[in-house]
Amino acid sequence: MPLPQRAFYTVQEAALRWDCTLGGLAGWAASGRLEIVTAIRPVIQGGHIHAGFVAVPVSDILDLFWPGDGTTGRITLRRFRPVEGEDWVLIENPADFVEVRLSRLMIAAEEMQRFETANGLMRRVSSGAPSRHDWEGVLAYLIRRVHVEGVPATQGEWTAIALDWFAQHSEDGEVPDESTIRRRLGPVWKSLQETV
Repeated sequence: MPLPQRAFYTVQEAALRWDCTLGGLAGWAASGRLEIVTAIRPVIQGGHIHAGFVAVPVSDILDLFWPGDGTTGRITLRRFRPVEGEDWVLIENPADFVEVRLSRLMIAAEEMQRFETANGLMRRVSSGAPSRHDWEGVLAYLIRRVHVEGVPATQGEWTAIALDWFAQHSEDGEVPDESTIRRRLGPVWKSLQETV
């Protein structure tokens, strides 16, 4: 059974998905075109208990999106809006102030979809977690190499070339194992052998 669609995306994931800057996201949110949320612990204010996900006034925390010399990566949130509400709640007791980090700012999946539809952005269909390895990059390299040098004589050589490419282009040093490379790229090599 497949997992349900994600409920939230981080602002970093949204920026990557839409190929924009975090500052661009902040501008849209500050101007009311996009709602950014975070989770807060229970806060009693005006006789009501507020907890869970709340909308964040991005104009109050812009330094998180454009860090400067004095930015610590955390900002104190002194007001919020309940997700289903219209009015901002001012936190009066300093003990209840909420510390916010960029990594804790999110956009609800429904809000992402609404924003994409409203702005004509093509929704990227995902069948699961993003790949840990750049399979498109290695395939592009292999195509160029075959064009210049021809098809490697053996599947072992083909796999070794791909493994070397991954080792040179991995940011964290992780590379797929040889059996995964053979499984994913072996059919391409076999197809190229038929044309030689």
